[in-house]
Amino acid sequence: MLFEEGWSAAPLRWLMERLGEPQLARMAEEPWLVAAVDQHAAEVRDAVALDREALVDYLVGFLDVLRERGWTFTGEIDGAAVRLTAICWLAREMGFLADELPA
Repeated sequence: MLFEEGWSAAPLRWLMERLGEPQLARMAEEPWLVAAVDQHAAEVRDAVALDREALVDYLVGFLDVLRERGWTFTGEIDGAAVRLTAICWLAREMGFLADELPA
């Protein structure tokens, strides 16, 4: 996953387009991924308030750590990819991407 210029203007939307939509679709075919995303979503819910701003702040911090480590999404499902998928799932479920506001 490349962090092209401007990704931070709407990080949830950027993440959903780059990783979220394909990974959420993949969940329909891979039950183990559903369980893993559910577990990560619970951990995110425990870590932050579930409002748009808190979730975006959490995502930006998590992405900063991944960038510092040189992580890229290769298509392989690792812990980082599952956590990012869980963030996308939460954003979708909470309706944070349903409007035109930056997210």
